[in-house]
Amino acid sequence: MTVMTPAPIDQPEDEEMLVPHSDLPENNHQPMEVVAQPETANNVENQPVEDPPSSRFTWRIDNFSRMNTKKLYSDIFVVGGYKWRVLIFPKGNNVDHLSMYLDVADSASLPYGWSRYAQFCLGLVNQIHNKYSVRKDTQHQFNARESDWGFTSFMPLSDLYDPSRGYLVNDTLIIEAEVLVRRVVDYWTYDSKKETGYVGLKNQGATCYMNSLLQTLYHIPYFRKAVYHMPTTENDLPSQSIPLALQSLFYKLQYSDNSVATKELTKSFGWDTYDSFMQHDVQELNRVLCEKLEDKMKGTVVEGTIQKLFEGHHMNYIECINVDYKSTRKESFYDLQLDVKGCRDVYASFDKYVEVERLEGDNKYHAEQYGLQDAKKGVLFIDFPPVLQLQLKRFEYDFMRDTMVKINDRYEFPLQLDLDRENGKYLSPEADRSVRNLYTLHSVLVHSGGVHGGHYYAFIRPTLSDQWYKFDDERVTKEDIKRALEEQYGGEEETNPGFNNTPFKFTKYSNAYMLVYIRESDKDKIICNVDEQDIAEHLRERLKKEQEEKEHKKKEKAEAHLYTIIKVARDENLVEQIGKDIYFDLVDHDKVRSFRIQKQTPFNVFKEEVAKEIGIPVQFLRFWLWAKRQNHTYRPNRPLTPVEETQSVGQLREVSNKVHNAELKLFLEVELGLDLHPIAPPDKTKDDILLFFKLYDPEKEELRYVGRLFVKSTGKAAEILSKLNEMAGYAPEEEIDLYEEIKFEPNVMCEPIDKKFTFRACQLEDGDIVCFQKPTPVENGEHLRYPDVPSFLDYVHNRQVVHFRSLEKPKEDDFSLELSKLHTYDDVVERVAQQLGLDDPSKIRLTSHNCYSQQPKPQPIKYRGVERLTDMLVHYNQTTDILYYEVLDIPLPELQGLKTLKVAFHHATKEEVVIHTIRLPKQSTVGDVINDLKTKVELSHPDAELRLLEVFYHKIYKVFPHSEKIENINDQYWTLRAEEVPDEEKNLGPNDRVIHVYHFTKDTAQNQMQIQNFGEPFFLVIHEGETLAEIKARVQKKLQVADEEFAKWKFAFLSLGRPEYLQDSDIVSSRFQRRDVYGAWEQYLGLEHSDSAPKRAYAANQNRHTFEKPVKIYN
Repeated sequence: MTVMTPAPIDQPEDEEMLVPHSDLPENNHQPMEVVAQPETANNVENQPVEDPPSSRFTWRIDNFSRMNTKKLYSDIFVVGGYKWRVLIFPKGNNVDHLSMYLDVADSASLPYGWSRYAQFCLGLVNQIHNKYSVRKDTQHQFNARESDWGFTSFMPLSDLYDPSRGYLVNDTLIIEAEVLVRRVVDYWTYDSKKETGYVGLKNQGATCYMNSLLQTLYHIPYFRKAVYHMPTTENDLPSQSIPLALQSLFYKLQYSDNSVATKELTKSFGWDTYDSFMQHDVQELNRVLCEKLEDKMKGTVVEGTIQKLFEGHHMNYIECINVDYKSTRKESFYDLQLDVKGCRDVYASFDKYVEVERLEGDNKYHAEQYGLQDAKKGVLFIDFPPVLQLQLKRFEYDFMRDTMVKINDRYEFPLQLDLDRENGKYLSPEADRSVRNLYTLHSVLVHSGGVHGGHYYAFIRPTLSDQWYKFDDERVTKEDIKRALEEQYGGEEETNPGFNNTPFKFTKYSNAYMLVYIRESDKDKIICNVDEQDIAEHLRERLKKEQEEKEHKKKEKAEAHLYTIIKVARDENLVEQIGKDIYFDLVDHDKVRSFRIQKQTPFNVFKEEVAKEIGIPVQFLRFWLWAKRQNHTYRPNRPLTPVEETQSVGQLREVSNKVHNAELKLFLEVELGLDLHPIAPPDKTKDDILLFFKLYDPEKEELRYVGRLFVKSTGKAAEILSKLNEMAGYAPEEEIDLYEEIKFEPNVMCEPIDKKFTFRACQLEDGDIVCFQKPTPVENGEHLRYPDVPSFLDYVHNRQVVHFRSLEKPKEDDFSLELSKLHTYDDVVERVAQQLGLDDPSKIRLTSHNCYSQQPKPQPIKYRGVERLTDMLVHYNQTTDILYYEVLDIPLPELQGLKTLKVAFHHATKEEVVIHTIRLPKQSTVGDVINDLKTKVELSHPDAELRLLEVFYHKIYKVFPHSEKIENINDQYWTLRAEEVPDEEKNLGPNDRVIHVYHFTKDTAQNQMQIQNFGEPFFLVIHEGETLAEIKARVQKKLQVADEEFAKWKFAFLSLGRPEYLQDSDIVSSRFQRRDVYGAWEQYLGLEHSDSAPKRAYAANQNRHTFEKPVKIYN
């Protein structure tokens, strides 16, 4: 795509802008949620805690400083079924920073009007110390106009190219992107009003923080009532009057069926441009709005409402210890800011709020008449307001890092808050103790994201009942108390990252930042009734008119679609489908005859058209409406009445289907006489019930539809047995068992029918389904898999064909098995073992399938780690039918108790590297690894000592002590190298030193010198007074380099990436520190020469190139 590069925006150095990389009109350059604080690197790894698909993508860029391109795209990766890629500007997008964005890879080919919403984190890995990796997170609604989003000033180029910082190592940059895609499909069909009784607020692009606050205020009925009673006139314009705009908004929230727009209100605030949105955080907006309303309420019937609801008072005091002097000052507050950092819960924050500070020593208090005095300073509360608003200080300035940071620490808040606790410890002496300060939680406002941006929503219980609701912009959903409280405490949660074998804790990025409590003694007054009488006549008229216009437009739009689809199911369809395509209910409506009919067409005209098509006179046709029952089954419900048949098909659809759906579904009843010719349908009274019958054959495991009957509700099942036998083709006196098919979701419910009871007593009604069969003799029961209807329907409901693939060939199906969703872990591995002819099922290890990447998940399923087959097949909210298997050489429970390490053994004299897989119990030590290795490798002599090293990017970072536990050793990212300890290191003289020796090349980019290490690092003993010439001779011999080549090599002392070249006569030992220090790998003897040897793939570590020995893999 074309890249337009705007001029850098003037802004403070430490402030980060989140923008798409291309140029946009100035008043619309950043349509997303941003917390208005300065931003720099936030290295908290924010992982999603919800279900949506997420993925981490790692992009490794070699020869980075040699890149001669303005912009660079990563490979495409798929998350949530969407294609993404990372876009960087190596030299900055018109700024002296690395610029980095997330980009929709296939935006050019997507259909018109596409959009997708993602939360994502872009990171630059510090390859020396991972804790200094820089990660920035945000979220965005991507669309054709803004198909990329991210950070123009991600990191200063000076930091990036500084070799000592660890971001660019060996001229390689490692970028990580974590993307969490939230699907918005449900938003189009979900009806908040219908599901919850409440409606949401539309997000203008950056107003979700405002929406959560407005919903909270709206759901304080006393406040809403006061807003309605503010004087406004019919001549006022909502866009110019805050009271009228708020009245209008509240009225629509109360009476509208759809989500409500906030544009009028923001216009009344004077927010005409996007920039003005940026100036408010929630607390500031709350204060500004309340101050405005307080001002507008002056001189009206509702004057003082804001103070009555939200205003409390505290007393600041300073009290001298040694003299009788006390200074006090009363102050009011509308909200309280509580510390989160260092406090476990709200009570701890209040304790901190009233903590007594001692003024003594250099900090004595200057008391009038008494001079400098030791004193106590503190705050106590005179009174609390009926509605207590607590702002949690989730955003703080970090002086060490010189930036704003978000505090994601765990912080608890109670459902009931007692501020009289411990004998009124928070109250001042003058407080009215007769007021009971017991509060109940009304709303929890949540911020999801980091300091660089995020999303806001609220959990509210409008009537203080047990039912909580989540107000997330346009969407309102019912939620339980755990979701509203515990899940918003913040803190850490453990998850499996999917790219290495051990779960890790990650910081939850969604947490509460504002709480609203209502005093118990005031709640009846505050949660009051608000109805139409509270709304001014002119406002009701204005808004009703608006609503009528809206309905009129909606109607016009509906009339553009002049047709109704009518789907007609007949007995023939039931015969064709039941037992083949479907087993439950009666018909798949997508596979029956459908008619496209103009809505104005009278139904009788349509009826004649059907009669003509099927060749049956119209008087013999009776049509039934279908109904969806509460248990989610779909059955014929009642015949159309003669009056209904005179209506148009459009009117009928509206009668039959309250959901906005253009289809009318009907069942066509045609009765046949004894001669099998059609006859007029029998008169149907309330006493007649239409039942449908399915026949089950346990021998053949077959279910089929055999017909339908009208029965009298007062009749008994026993009276129709001969008729059922006739339908089944059985002898008239054959004994049969009857069952009612009641429902099948989430579980099958199919119960025996007592033939002695009446149909009414059996609770049978029109459209019910009766399944029948011959009883299974006890002696035959054993050889039948599903001897009766309920067991067969259970089997059908739970059966699952699973396609198994070998983990080694994850693209090809190996075999398929029909299993049950209820199968346990043991059942599944037993069937797989049986299929593979394996005696021991515990040697099977299974891995689940990732529906989004179409790959095996990185982590296998632990032994009995899931309960049922269904748990193995679910990936987020999607279900798959693929599993991967491996056959292990030892049972899985045994393997799980072991730690597997790949160790590269470097032979002392032979030119080879052998990679060994070491498997030992997790509690083993490095000493045990070495002992195990000794039994597998060829040593230069029997008494040779071995050591284990950690090698990463061609440097030795660690020699493992023999006592170190192996459980915490990670061999996934760095190489574990085993080698013999040379004799010279065992016999060190008092002034001898062991130093690190590394190969390196130099590269100059951006006028900066880059050091790139390569090859195999090693230790070397140097003696006091030894010259470089002497050391060179030993190095040449050790590495066996030809004279001609060796003559080109330069030797340097390197400290923190800066080379100091040495002459042959230099005493090398004088350059190295006398004692070992942390970071010894950053001081080394460097061998500078070209990295010309052929690059070889190396199984244990992809970063090793030259001066390696030939590789053999034995395990």
